[in-house]
Amino acid sequence: MENLIIKKATIADAAIVALLAQITFDETFGHHFRDRNDLINYFDTTFSVTKIRLSIEKENNVFWLAFVNELPVGYAKLKKYSPISAVNDTNCAQLQKIYLRKDYLNKQIGTPLQQAMFDETLKLGKKTIWLSVLKTNFRALKFYDKHGFEKVGEHLFTVGKETFDFHILVKHFA
Repeated sequence: MENLIIKKATIADAAIVALLAQITFDETFGHHFRDRNDLINYFDTTFSVTKIRLSIEKENNVFWLAFVNELPVGYAKLKKYSPISAVNDTNCAQLQKIYLRKDYLNKQIGTPLQQAMFDETLKLGKKTIWLSVLKTNFRALKFYDKHGFEKVGEHLFTVGKETFDFHILVKHFA
């Protein structure tokens, strides 16, 4: 992608990350909500600027931003240490979030954004990274399959009145 810049986010980027988080979450999941207030309440508790700022400040988190022609079009979040019972490695990292604006999904941005997370994971000496993805998000499932992730479990996630069914995927580094 021409003019693609991926950089680690800082506290000064919290408003950009929060805005991208709200927009991309709405683009990805908004149609699943019967009550729009549930979505707005989730934004207020999870993707407020204050909440994102606090999350960026945590030593266990690393955020990245993706810019195209200087416009922020996506973000990612890695939890450096995030054990889960479905994964046999207690010292694993979590690819917690990777979202792109829907207009940029076909622009080959996801792979370099994900690679930044892989590089950080390997730099930390981790051998395993995991994530969860909505079972009906076939585009994401195909993307992660292409990049060597395998299904190891399932879990439910509830927001307001909606419950979502997720796959747990894992990737092992050699």
